[in-house]
Amino acid sequence: MDKRSLRKARNDRKRRKKLINTGKWAGVALVALGFVGWATWQAVRPSVGESVPIMAESGRHVPEGSDPGPYNSNPPTSGPHYGGEFEAGFYDEDSPEAQVQYPEGYLGHNLEHGYVIFWYDCGLLDDAGCGELKSQIREVMDKYDGVKLIAFPGRSLDVPLVMVSWGQMLRFAEFDEGLASKFVSVNLNRAPEPNAP
Repeated sequence: MDKRSLRKARNDRKRRKKLINTGKWAGVALVALGFVGWATWQAVRPSVGESVPIMAESGRHVPEGSDPGPYNSNPPTSGPHYGGEFEAGFYDEDSPEAQVQYPEGYLGHNLEHGYVIFWYDCGLLDDAGCGELKSQIREVMDKYDGVKLIAFPGRSLDVPLVMVSWGQMLRFAEFDEGLASKFVSVNLNRAPEPNAP
């Protein structure tokens, strides 16, 4: 191989190496830009439901068993709460957790961790309507694998279903699966401690 061919081969290798490095940095920049865009959207995306003012003492823990209220909404979307919380899942009226005097004390802690809670009141429905509502709630929860979702029997609601997240509330006189799913997808983990389990 002559000098000219060696020089051309060396220059070709340099050019390929430069193109590969440029491609790597461009890929890193695209990933970083995508992450910044996603984070910005998470911060500014519009919420779904009615905004409820965050209560001043929302981070305060109160002794379990004591009355954590009063709250500025029914059901609460923020406020003082217990140090413990409930597990994600569907709770029926006969669940032991539903027998607790102040379940909102535990559920308030769930809200602080970014949960969405379906409060349902079967006292406003006949048996068939109650069964159908529970089934519809479960379907939405299943779409999200039940992660950070709780369905809980409500007391003294003015509609059969109220969904809440941190500072947000959505009332349903009749169930709307699309709206319920949108509430979950937009409001899940929008809370002071979204990385907590």
